[in-house]
Amino acid sequence: MKNANPVSRLLLVAAMGLLLGLTACGSDRPAATAEPLKTASDFFPIKVGERVVRMQLAIQPVEQQRGLMFRRDLGRDDGMIFIYDRPQQMGFWMRNTPTALDIGFFDPAGRLQEIYPMHPFDERTVSSRGSNLIYALEMNQNWFRENGVKPGAQLDLKALTAAMKARGYDPRHPAGRSQ
Repeated sequence: MKNANPVSRLLLVAAMGLLLGLTACGSDRPAATAEPLKTASDFFPIKVGERVVRMQLAIQPVEQQRGLMFRRDLGRDDGMIFIYDRPQQMGFWMRNTPTALDIGFFDPAGRLQEIYPMHPFDERTVSSRGSNLIYALEMNQNWFRENGVKPGAQLDLKALTAAMKARGYDPRHPAGRSQ
């Protein structure tokens, strides 16, 4: 368009702008600046006592049922936290789980109350003694002992809340998505 007259050039630019505008307006996709929601596969850095753990969040029943089944790739400071809507007594087993784990049970204030070992493929239920528990954290076996994390240790609930929001959940009602 080296020799086009100025009116033609102006019309061409206006037509291109209109075309681009219509294309963008018709899109159902979120704006490019919106952060995509995280998934159950994503890890979040969350402190337990003085140690940072890379946690995956098991919030939905299907995520909780699967847990760490079939996993052999759990890193040294990696774990999975199970988040429930209401305080309760908890019971876990190791069906199809090849990795030896420890499980820590936390109360609604985020205080670690109990820790138990769990053995590969053991289908006997490991139950909590307490019934005022809302979080369960599975880690590699002996992680709690080796890192000096004992009952009374505090779970960073602010970081956990931020992780839940990044997954699209309302921390006050984990079972229902907020977005």
